[in-house]
Amino acid sequence: MRQFGYLSVLAGCLLAALWLEPILKVNVLRRGRRLILTILPVAAVFILWDLAAIAAGHWTFDPEQITGVRLPGDLPLDEVLFFLVVPLCAILGFEAVRAVLRRPAGDEEL
Repeated sequence: MRQFGYLSVLAGCLLAALWLEPILKVNVLRRGRRLILTILPVAAVFILWDLAAIAAGHWTFDPEQITGVRLPGDLPLDEVLFFLVVPLCAILGFEAVRAVLRRPAGDEEL
């Protein structure tokens, strides 16, 4: 069961943040293109960074705490999911605060 430790943390983050979408109507998931354009470039940079660190022997993952699914470059799937889930949760949190305070992001029509 320990091999799901990393995924459990990610699932907890999602559970803590996803309710903001329907309850506060933050519309993060409804703006898919914007979300992808926000998360993917950053995730790509960090994935490349991880791959370089793994290849250089500077970075490893505890095999007892990850699923064991490895992608090319010996990158765990769990790590890739981290670079997608954590930014999503941060964006949901940011948009929730903005919605509660009724502050425009700057690109909405007034």
